[in-house]
Amino acid sequence: MTVPTLMQNHQRKTYVVQLHKFYNEMSQALLQYQTDKNAINLKEAGLVSNDDIGEFIKSYFKVVNDCGADRTPCMANEYKKISGTAVSTNLNRYVTLASGASLGYSYKSAAPANILFSLDVDINGQNGPNIVGRDVFAVYVYENGIIDDYGASAPVSKDDRENNFESTCIGTAADWYGCFGKILNDNWEMTY
Repeated sequence: MTVPTLMQNHQRKTYVVQLHKFYNEMSQALLQYQTDKNAINLKEAGLVSNDDIGEFIKSYFKVVNDCGADRTPCMANEYKKISGTAVSTNLNRYVTLASGASLGYSYKSAAPANILFSLDVDINGQNGPNIVGRDVFAVYVYENGIIDDYGASAPVSKDDRENNFESTCIGTAADWYGCFGKILNDNWEMTY
């Protein structure tokens, strides 16, 4: 292997470690929130609006910058897919956590499959490369507390995750979910 290849592989592993850390922290916070509210799911616990999600994030994470509805300076100005196609994060609210991760979040009142809210997670904030599937990921939080990719129900099937990856993450679709599901399918490895 060449030095650039080794560096690239190391960087990908670093991104996955940061993503896995965020995933674990968010999973634990969601479970604690549900337990604190003595509820059977997150909707019953009270996560029913962007304001509720914001309060949840501020209560269970250290927020160092609350950008409200303004994407910047919490998120980068521009994101691209692996193919180089420009994409945007058009969610309702944005924050930066003490860990350095930036989040965009949006309550999904009309979403299918019991999706409660979506998160755009930039694991290293505004720092590059700002490429979907490398350091920024679209993830979905379901009413049952599962964090997964977009799908008909949670947990999303391996086949649906793979289809999402092929059609949207590395495909030509305007959406850009699917990368997170691929990492879940591949046992927390970035194989693409």
